[in-house]
Amino acid sequence: MKIFLLSLLFFIPVFLSAQKESDLIAWNESKRLVWDDFKATPLKNSDAVALTATHLGFSYNMKNGKIFFTIECGFEKDKSWGLVKNDWILKHEQGHFDIAEIFARKLYKEVSEYQFNRNTFQQDLDKIYNTVIAEKETLQQQYDDETHNSINKPVQEEWLKKIAGLLIEFKSWAGYK
Repeated sequence: MKIFLLSLLFFIPVFLSAQKESDLIAWNESKRLVWDDFKATPLKNSDAVALTATHLGFSYNMKNGKIFFTIECGFEKDKSWGLVKNDWILKHEQGHFDIAEIFARKLYKEVSEYQFNRNTFQQDLDKIYNTVIAEKETLQQQYDDETHNSINKPVQEEWLKKIAGLLIEFKSWAGYK
């Protein structure tokens, strides 16, 4: 079984060997983040007022010529923190978590549509995963850049609508859980 676990801290990939289940909050449409979910100590020398760390896990194996896979999207409580805690910043941080969910759905779509090739499936799935992760990281950074980390309120509102639209666009691929 090949396992990929990616964690984002400042949206730089870090591969994990194991993830404590109690540290993760699985993305759920009816569960919004609250400041009590942010358990890490704020970084002292950071320009950021909050940090959301997300986890996008992907594992797969092949049996009888068929691929079985698992995708996991979670919020990492013990790596996420808030220094300035208000509703506006919390909405911005929820946006980061929602973006991770969009790409979990996109990964599910891409892997589900993959045409199995016995000789290249590992390289093919690696490429799919790495492409989706790169796109996710790009969108996360674009979100921060364009909103100026939530400071530009009109652009922040536009982004929250865009994120909501993408969640709807990929809703049919939410069944990866």
